[in-house]
Amino acid sequence: MLYKDFKGLRLSALGFGAMRLPVVDGDDGAIDQAATDDMVAYALEHGVNYFDTAWGYHNGTSEAALGRALAPHPRDSFYLATKFPGYDLANMDKVEEIFEAQLERTGMDYFDFYLIHNVCELNIDEYLNPAHGIMPYLLAQKEAGRIRHLGFSAHGAIPVMERFLAAYGEHMEFCQIQLNYLDWEFQDAKGKVELLAKHGLPVWVMEPVRGGKLANLSKADAAKLTAQRPDETPVAWAFRFIQGIPEVCVTLSGMSNFEQLKENIATFEEERPLTAEDRAVLAKIVADMLGQGTVPCTACRYCTSHCPQGLDIPDLLSLYNQRQITGNGDFISRMRLQTMDADKRPSACIGCGSCAAVCPQQIDIPGVLAKFAAEAEA
Repeated sequence: MLYKDFKGLRLSALGFGAMRLPVVDGDDGAIDQAATDDMVAYALEHGVNYFDTAWGYHNGTSEAALGRALAPHPRDSFYLATKFPGYDLANMDKVEEIFEAQLERTGMDYFDFYLIHNVCELNIDEYLNPAHGIMPYLLAQKEAGRIRHLGFSAHGAIPVMERFLAAYGEHMEFCQIQLNYLDWEFQDAKGKVELLAKHGLPVWVMEPVRGGKLANLSKADAAKLTAQRPDETPVAWAFRFIQGIPEVCVTLSGMSNFEQLKENIATFEEERPLTAEDRAVLAKIVADMLGQGTVPCTACRYCTSHCPQGLDIPDLLSLYNQRQITGNGDFISRMRLQTMDADKRPSACIGCGSCAAVCPQQIDIPGVLAKFAAEAEA
C-alpha cells in the first residue's frame, strides 16, 4: 500500500469510502453488515487505514455500520472521518446534537478527521452565518481532542470555495473535492486544486471514477486504454491519473464488493502515473464523452449582452452540459438551479433568439434552454 504523509500521520493513499457499501436486496438503507465487516477487515490487513463515512450515507445507516465493522480492531490501527451535514439546511442549528449522535452511532470517543460537508451554492450563506455557531462548536471539539483534524468537502464552484476559505481558511487542514480525469477541466477540478494549493491545503479526492462512469467506458474507449496499457483496467487508469497530481493525499473509493476492494488495493501497491502519451489518449476519450449531447459553449458571453431577460447563459449551458454528462440523477445542476431566482432559470428564456443570432458556435440556445427547463424544472 502506498502511503502519504499528513502532519506526521501515515495515511493510506487509498481511502475506504462508506457511501456505497454492500446492501441487502438493493435497499440502500439495509447495509449487509457481515459483508461490510469482512471488507473492512481485509482492507485493514492490506494496508488501508483511512475510512470515510457521513451522516446521510445509506439513508443514515453508514456511520453505525462502519463503526461496528471497525469496533473489533485497535483504535490506533485506523483513521475515521465523518462530516457535519450542512447540505440539509435544516441541520444548521443542530451541530452539537448531530456531533454527539455521530460519536454514539460510530461508537467512537473522537474522530480523526471531521469535515464540513458539501460546501456549495445552496448552503454557503448559512455556513457563513455566525448565528448557527457551527465553527466555534467544531473548534471547541478540536480543542477537546474529539476532532483531531478539521477540513471541508466542496461540490461548489471556485467562487464559493473562495468565500468559505476567506472566512474559515485559517482553521482548515484539508479539503475533499470531486476530482477525476473527466472533471479535471469539465468542472475545473484543476482550478480547485490550484486554489487549495495557494492556501496550503492538501487534497482529498472523492468520485475518482465519477460514480462508476469511468469504470464502465464504451467498448471502443476501453479498447483504447487497453491498447496503451494492456495490464491496466479503466478503473486503474482513473487512479493513475490522480497519482500524477502531487497535491493529492487520500483518494476515496466507495467500494461495494470484494472484487472492487481487491482490485483497488492492488492498484495502490505502486505508483504508475500516466505519461504524456497516456494523457493524450485520455484527452481523446474525454473529448468523445463531452461531445455526446453537450453543446460547444466557450463562454465568450456574446449572448449575455443580447438577452432581454438578463440570463447568465454560459452558466446555464454549463449546467446543461453537466446534466447531459451525468444523467437525470445529477445533483449539482439540480442544486445550482434551486439557488437561482425563478427569473434566472432556463424556464425564464422567452425564446426570442437574440442570443443565438450572435453565438459564434451557432448553438440553438433557446432550444437548449427549453429542453433544460423541461427536463430539470419539471
